Amino acid sequence: MLVARRELAAYVNTYWGWTIIFVALLLDGLFFQALALTTTAQYSADVLSKFFFYTGGVALGIGVFVTMRLFAEERQTGTMVLLESSPLSDRQLVLGKYLSAMMFMGLVHVLTLYMPAMIFVNGKIGYAQIAVGYLGVMLMCSAGVAMGTWASSISRNQILAAAIGGVLVLLFVFCHWLAKLTDSPFKELFSSAAFYAKQFAPFEDGRINTENVVYFVSVTFGFLLLATQSLTARRWE
Repeated sequence: MLVARRELAAYVNTYWGWTIIFVALLLDGLFFQALALTTTAQYSADVLSKFFFYTGGVALGIGVFVTMRLFAEERQTGTMVLLESSPLSDRQLVLGKYLSAMMFMGLVHVLTLYMPAMIFVNGKIGYAQIAVGYLGVMLMCSAGVAMGTWASSISRNQILAAAIGGVLVLLFVFCHWLAKLTDSPFKELFSSAAFYAKQFAPFEDGRINTENVVYFVSVTFGFLLLATQSLTARRWE
């Protein structure tokens, strides 16, 4: 928690963190206005579903820029040796960095709550659907942040970390396209790994499926484990 608080303070006390918040809210607002609140009549539940669809995409995008500094910046500025010589294990360092990024992402999404609330002006939606939608966004965001944490742990500078993290996130987002281009067994593998088409879609409609929750938790755990192993390997270099 000490590492998490330190990193969270680094986000909210710098222009970089507030710039990310500004860009995220700007993109969410533009997508919500232009693509969700259309001029044609539609059900309130459909408007909310579109909101979570675009908000999830924005979350994955900004997650790359949030996580690129976690370890790469420490190496770039020469402060990584301070962390490595601290009485903290690699697991604690990774979890602290990961939690700080997730708390920052949670702050960003708390600031978007006014958008679903606007639907109540002319429509009617359930609070449970809103809660489930945000749960799905945070689960998918958790997987993306874990990927970014791993990318930052193996990179020597922030640009490389952002590039690796961005490619990984895009790969999982567009897995459904890869499924269309491949045959079995890769077709089923890519289809099951697709963030949007397979795993996130139920949350948009207000449905919680255990298999989708397990998938995002498993991806998060896997990449955090890789990040921990990466730090351990670097100690022996």
